Amino acid sequence: MPPPPPSYRKRRRALEFLEAHGFKIELLVELVRVGLATASTERMLASGRPIEITRLKITGAGRRALAQVR
Repeated sequence: MPPPPPSYRKRRRALEFLEAHGFKIELLVELVRVGLATASTERMLASGRPIEITRLKITGAGRRALAQVR
């Protein structure tokens, strides 16, 4: 069986990094769903190959929720 493509390996590494730091994908999706974060998808080139990335940003409501926890 051939090795997975580089984009798959990079995506897997990013997910493993987030998981190692306590972030589950389901949690990130839920934060966007309830309005504490926004997600925007972008296309770019990495090593000459097109990739799609998703950027997450904390919303004002998310910042207020964090301030209450601290």
